[in-house]
Amino acid sequence: MPAPGELTFVAPRGAKKPPRHLADLTPQERREAVAEIGEKPFRAKQLSQHYFGRLAHRPEEWTDIPAAARGRLAEELLPELMSVVRHISCDDDATRKTLWRLHDGTLVESVLMRYPDRVTMCVSSQAGCGMNCPFCATGQAGLDRNLSTAEIVHQIVDGARALRDGEVAGGSARLSNIVFMGMGEPLANYKRVLGAIRRLTDPAPDGLGISQRGITVSTVGLVPAMHRFADEGLSCRLAVSLHAPDDELRNTLVPVNTRWTVREVLDAAWRYADVSGRRVSIEYALIRDINDQGWRADLLGRLLKGRRAHVNLIPLNPTPGSKWTASRPEDEAEFVRALETHGVPVTVRDTRGQEIDGACGQLAASQR
Repeated sequence: MPAPGELTFVAPRGAKKPPRHLADLTPQERREAVAEIGEKPFRAKQLSQHYFGRLAHRPEEWTDIPAAARGRLAEELLPELMSVVRHISCDDDATRKTLWRLHDGTLVESVLMRYPDRVTMCVSSQAGCGMNCPFCATGQAGLDRNLSTAEIVHQIVDGARALRDGEVAGGSARLSNIVFMGMGEPLANYKRVLGAIRRLTDPAPDGLGISQRGITVSTVGLVPAMHRFADEGLSCRLAVSLHAPDDELRNTLVPVNTRWTVREVLDAAWRYADVSGRRVSIEYALIRDINDQGWRADLLGRLLKGRRAHVNLIPLNPTPGSKWTASRPEDEAEFVRALETHGVPVTVRDTRGQEIDGACGQLAASQR
C-alpha cells in the first residue's frame, strides 16, 4: 500500500527497477552493502567521499582504494543510472538544460541556471507526471514512472561537477539552490524525494552538505503528503502550484483540486509554514484570459493577506500547439498591483530557457 499522499502508478510492461546505487542507501546501509560483497565496511565511507565529496565517479580516480576492489565496488554501488542525450544552453550559456536517458530508455530533464548571486538547479522527480494539468507539457505526456532516490540525486551531483569543472559560463562555482520543479509531482514520489533531500543535505562525506534552506519542494497540493512533509522536521521551502484562487477554475487547471480544495491546500501550506518557520511560495502561472483577471488577483490577495507567503508569478511558457499563452504585459502589471494592495509580497519570475524548449517536459517531448 502507498503511504498517505503517495500515488500509485502502472510501470510500462517489461520495465526494470533501477539498479541499486550508493545514493539510494543511508550510511549504515552502505556499510552493510559493502560488507555483503566481501569488502571492509570502511570502504563505504571512502566511496561516499569520492561520490559526494570529490564528485569523482570514475574508479581510476579512487586511488585510496585497492585497484582490485574498485571495479567490484563500482559495479555493485555506482552503476551507470543515466546518460546524457544532449545539453542545450542559452542566456549566454548561463542556463543549461540536460536531457537524460535512464537505464530503461525513459527520458527526463534537469536545468542548471546561473545568476549573479546564486546557482540554482531544477530537477525532475518523476519521468512524466500524473497530475494532468492541461497547460503543462509534462502533465499532458502522462506518468511513466517514479525516479529512484539515486536518479534524482545524480542529476544534482552531475550539475555540481559541471559547475566545479567550469562547464557552465562564469567559471568554477558551487550549487546554492535546488528546486524540485522539474518533471513530476515530488510529493507523489514521497519516499524517494525525501531520501534525495537527506542525501543532498547530509554533511560530507555522507551527502552533498547542501543547506536545507536552499532546497524548495513544489506540489500541486497533495494535502495528506503536505501534512506528512510538515512532520519531517525539515527547513526546506514548500512551493504550492496554485494557479487559481477559486475552486471552479482550479478544478480545470489543476485537476487534483477536485480531491483537495483551494482552502484545504492553503491550510496545509500554512501548517507547514508554522512548523518550519519558512515562508511558503505560491506559484501562479499567468495564462491570458484564463486566470489573470483583476477579480482573481483580488481574491488571491484576500486569501494570502497576513500569511507567511510570497507569490511567484510565472509568465506562461506555452507548449507547441497549445491554446494557452502568456498574459498581456498590462494584465500582468495589474495582477501585481492588486496583490501589493493587499500587502502580499510578489515577484514575477525571470523566464529563462524559452528558446531551448525551456518549459518542463518540452525537450523530452521533442525527442520522442
